[in-house]
Amino acid sequence: MSKVIVSKRVNASVEDVWKSWDDFGNIYKYNPALKASRLLSRSDAPTRVGTQRQCDMADGKNWVREEVIDYKPGKSMKIDVYDGSLPLKSMTASIEIEEISKQRSRVRFTADFVPKFGIIGRLMAPLMKRQFEPLLQSLLDGNAEYVERGNGVALAA
Repeated sequence: MSKVIVSKRVNASVEDVWKSWDDFGNIYKYNPALKASRLLSRSDAPTRVGTQRQCDMADGKNWVREEVIDYKPGKSMKIDVYDGSLPLKSMTASIEIEEISKQRSRVRFTADFVPKFGIIGRLMAPLMKRQFEPLLQSLLDGNAEYVERGNGVALAA
């Protein structure tokens, strides 16, 4: 299994930062790698264990389906990437938010993944890790911009 960890300080309270992540179906608003995202489960239900979404990548070809598998409101959530077109056998992502001060927070994003394709996938893992790190950092940068200034983000090229 390979692991990527990124973090970002956000000039906003934990509550404000959490609201953006808790709006599970609308991650596309601040993730430059996504063209769209939507809930697959009831759209009027609050985010909780079992909530599912589909994320369509900015490239117009790739997509993933994700499910919340652990949920601690205002603190953390863990997501299982259970289906998709990316070369992943498995992937989980954890988002943790901690208070630095009343109006400063830190978001930590950890992705654990196993590539498809057996031994070839294991050989590809270091390259995938180098690709995932800037993508995940841009997600956190986009989230900070969205929370701090209310700005959505432009799609990645």
